[in-house]
Amino acid sequence: MKPLILISWAFFYLLVYKVYFGHPKYSQLNKYIRLALLFIFLSCPFFVKGQVGFPYCESFSEGDTRSTTVFGGSAKLVDGALRLTEAVTDQNGYVYIDVPFSSVYGIKASFEYFMYGGTGADGLSVFLFDADTQDFRPGGFGGSLGYAQKDNNPGLTGAYLGLGFDAFGNFGNSGENKRGGFLGGSTSLFPNSIVLRRGGNGLNGYDFVNGRITYNPPPGNANIALDVQYQFPLSSGGFGTGRVEDINQPGYRKVLLELEPHPSGVGYLVKLEMVVTTIQNEPRTITIIPGTAFTYEAPRNLKIGFAASTGGETNIHEIKNLLLEVSNEAGLVNPQGVDFSDITSCEGQENQYLIIDEEITLPNENSEIRCLQFYASLEDIDAETDDICTQGKCQEENRVLEIPQGTFKAGTNGGDYTFFPNEGFTDQSVTVYYTITDTYGKSSAGNAITLKIQESPEPVEIYVEGSPEIIEEVNLCGGESVVLASKGGEPYIRYEWYRDGILIQGASAEKYLADVEGEYLVKAYNRQNCPAISNSIRISFPEFPEFDYDSPVIGCTADQAVDITLHIAGYDPLLYDYKLSGEGLIFLDDEMKEIFTPGLYELQIKHAGLDCYSSPTPLEIVILEEEFLADFDFEIQGTGVKGEEDGGFFPDDIFQFIDSSSEDAQSWSWDFGDGVTSTEKNPTHVYGEKGDFDVVLTISNEWGCISTMEKKVSILRSYRLMFPTGFTPLDENNKYFIPKSKGLISGQLLIFNLWGDLIFETDDLSSPGWDGTLEGRLLDAGIYVYRYNAVAIDGEKVTKAGKFKLIR
Repeated sequence: MKPLILISWAFFYLLVYKVYFGHPKYSQLNKYIRLALLFIFLSCPFFVKGQVGFPYCESFSEGDTRSTTVFGGSAKLVDGALRLTEAVTDQNGYVYIDVPFSSVYGIKASFEYFMYGGTGADGLSVFLFDADTQDFRPGGFGGSLGYAQKDNNPGLTGAYLGLGFDAFGNFGNSGENKRGGFLGGSTSLFPNSIVLRRGGNGLNGYDFVNGRITYNPPPGNANIALDVQYQFPLSSGGFGTGRVEDINQPGYRKVLLELEPHPSGVGYLVKLEMVVTTIQNEPRTITIIPGTAFTYEAPRNLKIGFAASTGGETNIHEIKNLLLEVSNEAGLVNPQGVDFSDITSCEGQENQYLIIDEEITLPNENSEIRCLQFYASLEDIDAETDDICTQGKCQEENRVLEIPQGTFKAGTNGGDYTFFPNEGFTDQSVTVYYTITDTYGKSSAGNAITLKIQESPEPVEIYVEGSPEIIEEVNLCGGESVVLASKGGEPYIRYEWYRDGILIQGASAEKYLADVEGEYLVKAYNRQNCPAISNSIRISFPEFPEFDYDSPVIGCTADQAVDITLHIAGYDPLLYDYKLSGEGLIFLDDEMKEIFTPGLYELQIKHAGLDCYSSPTPLEIVILEEEFLADFDFEIQGTGVKGEEDGGFFPDDIFQFIDSSSEDAQSWSWDFGDGVTSTEKNPTHVYGEKGDFDVVLTISNEWGCISTMEKKVSILRSYRLMFPTGFTPLDENNKYFIPKSKGLISGQLLIFNLWGDLIFETDDLSSPGWDGTLEGRLLDAGIYVYRYNAVAIDGEKVTKAGKFKLIR
């Protein structure tokens, strides 16, 4: 069966053919018009497709692969082979051929594989999976060989069949969450085994079906191994060995896998043979699995792939010379073509045609036209090679046929082709021959195509009515329409209008009223029924552009206009028109750059040149009524000291900062100029050193408006030292002589009489001072001398001296 979309288009083609060309007026044209609707098909991208079906040949030896070969993991081309892994630990690689193959007639697959150069692990797998699988993912690697599940890693998506060539021995056991295996599902290793597993889904399925050990079976298990005379190791050699490609050299391995349709009609009989060379010049074909029932319903189409992996042990794993064929070749029948005669072709243009499945015979189930090939004579068809890989594809030399009258070219959509007549052959006929190759590589015997070359009409063009210039695109608002008019250089007997490559039913006049979006063109047919194809005009109903904008828009400066255009993302007055409405005002495009009035507005947008605006969306404009200003003051906490005039600032003073900004400030950010910050409204701060510090206050309000104020704090002194001019030892409130100090780390007080005798000394900063006594006796009132030696917190040395009175 065809995919639904192909059925739909074939039905459309036949409907147009029957309704339009079945009319008596055009009965004489029926023979040659029926192919001319290829334009419809070529305009639809879903008809583009690659190879489908059998046979499929991929050598992997030409330094490149077809685009249908999908690589994953460590897979790559190396020296003329597909290398899945290097002889490195913990590698995995896979490929799959992104070409569907019908499952109806079974499958034969052959390929050479090479395992060598390592310590013997893990192995490789060949697998078949549902061609409709959209998200391909390999299965678990290591012992699962990229096919089966492994612990919590799901198996291959869409899996139908997996065949593992297992050098290390894990693919044939039930370890790592696999289901079934040799000896009822033993977890033991079974090296050198070939194991067949069925499909599965996620962590379920992938069950063991059958298998054989090919070399050195475990003692007592000869029943699951090949007979001794047929045994061989899966690897061709260990560390340091190379690839063996010569069938006559020991180490050569070739797989012959056949899925023969099961007599019951469900599944297959799986047969596996291998060509193996263990003795020089003595290749042998060994039967591994003679015919195991694999009675699981196959998907409609399958795809093939390969995977390999290494673990703690290693090997190079490679594939070469893949060939896929139909198993039940005898069940296939060659397709049958028909002779086409009196088809019209028009001189000076490329004429497009389509042979649809309904016009020829495709006897094989689930088959399509795979390709056309052209020949100058039937003898050329008979001379074709019997090579199966050549039969299975359209050969490039047969896709194009050049003859004196013109050039035939096979298309990419199965039955499509073109003919470009050369000049000078008007009113002549030309006959060539073609074959059809179907999905299974079966080809028809050869049939004739006869075309009559007619004179091409003068060019035709379409205009928008009322416009003298050719326009490539017309943009309309919803509900609008435009008249398209056809103009040419000769009389035309009929017109066909197309939208997006599809014939518009009933549109056969010189003009057409277009009110639906699409790409329009017209074909104008002259008296010889040759079409002149016009230019195309795009009719669009563009959606209103999506655009972002800020709301509310804030004017942070009182009585100053705001620029709304700065708040519209991607503002572009060349492409779009903008309209702002509100407060009884309307502003268009760049008029929105100066808005003085706050309030609630609505913003709209449209494409430049159109008259329809988008639906209005709300936009609020806020402009501050009063100036938003930051300001602050500062003093020494609790002292009222604000500067040098009050005694100055000292490093260990506690500065109190007082905010005096606008009342609507909601956040404060202080930078004290020494790397310290604060977000309090009225913070305190101690600098701890002399210097000039630039204090910056930044405020913001509820609208995000920002204002900044900067002031300097100058700490010029590192200490303070003040001495009294006298003291009264007999008064409890003024009993001691001691200086007031700040910012000192040490200090020594010396008291002398007028004759220079030392009468008191202390270096204790916490000392109460001199109480006026000497050896416990209060001295007489009079004049005394002090000297003070100190060190400030910044290391400055301080020395002061003076006189004071002792008052009694």
